Amino acid sequence: MSGGMRPAVVEQLGARIRSARQEQDLSVGALAELSEVSRRMLTQIELGQANPSVALLDRIAAGLGTTFAALMGVGADDAPEGVEVWSTEAGSWAVLLDAVDTASLSVETWKWKLLGADVYEGGAGIMLSGIMHHVIEGALEIMSGSGIQVIEAGGSGRVVAGDGYRYRARDEQAAVFFSVALLPRPLRD
Repeated sequence: MSGGMRPAVVEQLGARIRSARQEQDLSVGALAELSEVSRRMLTQIELGQANPSVALLDRIAAGLGTTFAALMGVGADDAPEGVEVWSTEAGSWAVLLDAVDTASLSVETWKWKLLGADVYEGGAGIMLSGIMHHVIEGALEIMSGSGIQVIEAGGSGRVVAGDGYRYRARDEQAAVFFSVALLPRPLRD
C-alpha cells in the first residue's frame, strides 16, 4: 500500500521550491536541467498539484544546492516537531524530525509508525550511505538487496546503500521505530 504527503505539506513544499528557485534567479527550465526533473513536473510541484516522491525531491534539492530536509522546512519555526512526509489512509506515517547538514553529508532523523499491511518503499534513486534503525514497538521487517532483516522492539540494525528498501511491520502488527539516514550531499557546479 502506498501513501504520500498531506495536501498542506505539498503546497508548502511547492512554495519553498519556487522561492528557492527564484532566490537563485533560476527559471523552471534551468532547474529542470540541474535536477533532471521535467519542467512540467517542476511546475506541478511548485503549484502544489503533484505529490512527488522523496527520490524526486532529492534531485530537486540537489539542483538547488540544498537538501531534502531543507526543502521540507525541517528546522523552520513552523515545524518545531518535524514534518510529516509520508502517511497512509490506514494510519501509518513517517515524520522527518530533524536534519544536520555539513558540506559533504546530510544526517536525517525520522520517526515511523507502520500499521497492518502498509509498506513503505524508498531509497531507489537516492544517494545513500546507510540508514540506522531502532525499534521501539513491534517488529520491523526491512527488505533490501542484502535480503530480509527483522528488528524486534528494543533492537537496532542498519541498511547499507543499495538499490532500495522496503519497510513493513512484521505479521501486520504495529511497528514504531526511529531511523537515522546518512546521505552524501552532491556538489552542484
